Amino acid sequence: MSAKIWGVLAQYENPHTIYKACEQVRDAGYEKWDACTPFPVHGLDKAMGAPPSKLPWVVLTVGLTGSALGLFFEAWAMGSAYPMVVGGKPLFSLPAFVPVWYELTVLSSCVTAFLANWIMNGLPRPHHPAFNSKAFERVTDDKFFIMIEAEDPKFDLEKTKALLSGAGATLVEELEP
Repeated sequence: MSAKIWGVLAQYENPHTIYKACEQVRDAGYEKWDACTPFPVHGLDKAMGAPPSKLPWVVLTVGLTGSALGLFFEAWAMGSAYPMVVGGKPLFSLPAFVPVWYELTVLSSCVTAFLANWIMNGLPRPHHPAFNSKAFERVTDDKFFIMIEAEDPKFDLEKTKALLSGAGATLVEELEP
């Protein structure tokens, strides 16, 4: 056994078992832990006690800002900087601005969603200690896992292993950094 460990990895066999295990880990007061599943498990984020994501609010804010700036730029360009009467329309003609205005809103929202998702999730992360586990390879196939980091304030190696085993884990192993 290594003196320095990153945390503990526990393997579960089905969605129901990992759901119940996540509730137990949450109720035990752990803060630095995660669950990994081969497919989305309905309600798992609530079982983990995960707070709602801030991503939709970030995307909405930047999308509305991009929309307002796009419309302002179009109005400024056509009304002040380069005034040009086209087909007898007024300098500020909202219907003419809608396609570009809409596309700027969509573009700013999509780019924000992509970049903010990466930033909020700490990506890219080419290596994780769980990748050293042979058992963890099955996370993309048919197994479910919970990882608890050793940096967690409540982490005690033996108590954590006992909690995970008692929650129905079929395998509990230590992860090295």
